[in-house]
Order: sequence, then C-alpha cells, then structure tokens
Amino acid sequence: MTQPHIELFDTTLRDGGQTAGIHFSSGDKVRIANRLAAFGIGWIEGGWPGASPKDDAFFDQMRDRVWPTGAHLVAFGSTARPGHDVAEDAGLAKLLASGADAVCIFGKAWVRHVRDALGIGLDANLQLIGDSVAFLRRQGGEVVFDAEHFFDGFHDDSAYALSTLQAASDAGAERLVLCDTNGGSLPDQIAAMTAVVCARFPDRTIGVHTHNDSELAVANALAAINAGARHVQGTINGVGERCGNANLISLIAIMVLKTDYDCGIDGAQLTEIASLSRFVNEMANRLPWQHQPFVGDNAFAHKGGIHVSAVRKSSDLYEHIQPELVGNHQRILVSDQAGRSNIISKLKSLTLDTGLSSDAEDVGVVVDKIKEMEAKGYAYEGADGSFKLLLLKAGGRFISHFELDAFRVIDQKQEHEGSSEVEATVRIRVGAQHAHTAALGVGPIHAIDNALRLALRSFYPQLESMRLIDFKVRALSTHDATEAGVRVLIESTDGAQKWGTVGVGNDVIDASYQALRDAIEYKLHIDQVALAIARV
Repeated sequence: MTQPHIELFDTTLRDGGQTAGIHFSSGDKVRIANRLAAFGIGWIEGGWPGASPKDDAFFDQMRDRVWPTGAHLVAFGSTARPGHDVAEDAGLAKLLASGADAVCIFGKAWVRHVRDALGIGLDANLQLIGDSVAFLRRQGGEVVFDAEHFFDGFHDDSAYALSTLQAASDAGAERLVLCDTNGGSLPDQIAAMTAVVCARFPDRTIGVHTHNDSELAVANALAAINAGARHVQGTINGVGERCGNANLISLIAIMVLKTDYDCGIDGAQLTEIASLSRFVNEMANRLPWQHQPFVGDNAFAHKGGIHVSAVRKSSDLYEHIQPELVGNHQRILVSDQAGRSNIISKLKSLTLDTGLSSDAEDVGVVVDKIKEMEAKGYAYEGADGSFKLLLLKAGGRFISHFELDAFRVIDQKQEHEGSSEVEATVRIRVGAQHAHTAALGVGPIHAIDNALRLALRSFYPQLESMRLIDFKVRALSTHDATEAGVRVLIESTDGAQKWGTVGVGNDVIDASYQALRDAIEYKLHIDQVALAIARV
C-alpha cells in the first residue's frame, strides 16, 4: 500500500524570526533557506516581501538560487486590504514580484476577527479572500491559503469558518491550511474539525498550522494528519512567537520512525536532523535546549544507576529509538545517583588510560569518590573533563603538569568611567622551574586565565589553541546570601573537541581557578603531553 505523503512547509524564516530574542539577518536567512532545501524540506517560507528591507534583500538574494527539485520558495502575505481593488493592492503586487515559486496568504476565518480586527462585514471578508486568491492564480502562481484562527472560528461559527475555505477553494487555492493561531486547541478538537474539512474538500490538500501555547503543537499537528491533513507547517526547533510553533524536528522524526507517513525524508537524511537543529540554533544565536526531544544533548542521557545498568544490557529498555537514527548519541552521566554501571560504561568509552579496571574494587572507589565530591557541591554532568581527571587520579595515571604557588587579583575600579581594569599575578612551578607573570583582563577570571596561560606558554605551546567558550556560576545555597558557596562550570575547546570542568568553593575566584586548572590539565592529558622540562 502506498504511504500517504505529507508535505513539509517550513516557516522558520518568518514565524521563527518573530521569536523574542531572535534576529535573523538577510544573510542568515539565505543560509538557513539553502540548508533547509538541501535537507529535503519541500516548502520554505522566506518572509513577507515589503514588510521590511531585510525581507526584500532576502528575496533579491534568492533570485539566483539553485535548489533541488521539489524545493519551493514561498512568499508570505495577507489578502488585499479592505477597500482596495486587488489589482492595485501593493501587498499582492510585492508577492508576485518577489521571485518566489509560490505565495501563501492568510485570511480571517473567525467571525470575531472579521468584525473586531478588520472592521468589515462577513460577506466582504469572503469577497476579499476570493478576489485575492483569484488575482494571484491568474498570474500563474501556486497559492496556499492560511485560514487564520480557523479552529477558534470553527468552534464559534463553523458555517462561517468553512465558508472562508470555500471562498479560497472556489478561487483556485489548492492548499487550505487550518491554523490554530492562539495555540489553545486540544488534539481531539483538532482531529474532529480537520476531519470535517477533509470530507468537505476532498479535492484539496488540507494543511495544519499549530502553535505551542498549550504545549500541544506537535500533538495537534499529528492529530490533524491522522484526520486527513496532508500538509504540515512548522519551524525548526519549534521557534516562533509567544510559546513557539510546531517543532518540525520532532514531527519529521516521528513521521519517519513511528508512522507510515512519507514526508519526503528518508533514513539517511534523518541522520542529519540533529545537525540541522544545531545549525539553525547557531544562526539564531540561540543556546540549544539540552532536553529537546530527539536532538538535545540530554535526549538519550542516563543518570540513574538502575537505568544505566539496563541500557548497558539493551538500550531500548530506556530509549524509544536508537539515537544514531537522528544523528544523536547516548550519554552516560555521573552524579551522586550514579551506580557501578555508570562508571563501568564510562570506563569502557574512554580513550585515556586511567589505570582502572571494571572490577568491583576499582569501580567502588570511583563511586564513593564521586558521591563524596558531589556532597561538597561538585557536579560532573556538565564537567566531563574534571570527571576524567578524577578517574586518572583514582587510577594513579594523573600527571600534574604545573603547581600553583600563589595568585593575586587587583581590581582597579574606575567608578566614574563605569569600567574596571583587573590585573592578575600568578606564580607557578613546572617541575623544578618557576614562572611569575601578570596579565590584565576585563574581569578577575579573565585576568587569571590570561596570566595562567602566559606563565605556561613557554612550557606548553599546545595551550595556544585552547580557549574558554562558556562560563557559569551557581550559588550552592539560597540561605547564606553572599557567604554561600559557589560552583563554577567552564566549557573549553581547542577547535577539535570540547570539554567541561568544575570548581567549588566559598570564593568565586578560587572556584573559577580550580575549573581553569582542570581545563588546562585535561587539555595536556588528552594531548598526552609529558611534564615539561624546558626552562622559562
């Protein structure tokens, strides 16, 4: 039996661009659009021509696009303005002049919006929808009609909501999209209303556009598809105004791996979906959601000892799919909830020679040490570098590449100028050699980092490639005010790999130094650098 085909319609460049904190440049939009087309998305909505110079620049840059067969660039807009002849409407003209392969226009499907928002009569709204679609169709383009607020409108006055679809269909719109614009509908409501529409318009492609205000956008989209919709709109990572839109990452993974629907993405393409998710986050200058289903760092992370024991025997005991199918991987976390299975799994995955075996005595020592350290406030879930150093120490394989004699920080606050210049002085020993350096920084941690690297540079030139990319401080108590201990988490990279390290103390500068020290030691260990003997 032929699998039902579901069209994928991406609105990241428009809906996603309306997300608080996301500001795509026209160049960002070009890169995202090209990546979506290469991935296999069939319909890519680029924005609203005429709405901003940025959208106009985007469509201009896309005129020379070379996309795979089946990828359509879509221009978005509204029906003609009330009281204007469609042939003279500036908005419709800009849609046609955009160079897009198709246009998507929205019209009001809720009586309240027609009367209160547009301020026109119900029949006038139907005329506006029909005339706008017919005008665009006469110019030869494909037209997608978004029935805005359809589900709320259907609940309020089903006959009128359906009449807006009829007006668009009679005028030539081949795709009728039902929008849950306020994001308040439930799956059973979506399914029932979509079924009515599919029965009413059997010769049209019915689509769905859901928002996530009730955290049901993906569930509602699937409910509509199961009821007969064959076109689904959404965004990468679920970005969008307010609480976001249906997450195409999850929808695609679900359709490919858990249903009989054909969304045009095969198994090989699906392995690239985690990379696509990260790419769009990067373009949006947005930190990835670590718990995002399918593609998040913690989507297949296991912390509890019982869970780890089970997944070591068979991963599907606690994983609903194989992580590799979506380009992800399994992670075994270590914490005060860790059991022997966590440690054994970690030991087997390491390329470092820790000197530890998976026998009961070695593993027991590590488990006890982790629990002791976490009782003091250390956390190793995001500090894999510090954790591996702990294993090296437990196994007798740790080499201390340098020792700190002392450091001092001087913060010369320029109160009237609103700035400060921080100086750090560091004295270290490398074997029998000594180094004493000072460096400036924009803050105490930056200054210490600079001074420490300067002191170690002649001993370990490998550190030139290393840099800090993330820095987090968390108070360990909410009751001790400024006397509270702190935990500092640092993420570092050398361009080839990333690692996290942790420090804990009552002094944020001391805790930060611990994390910096571990970051440097870990780098030297993974590079298998012997203790330096060079002189300063």
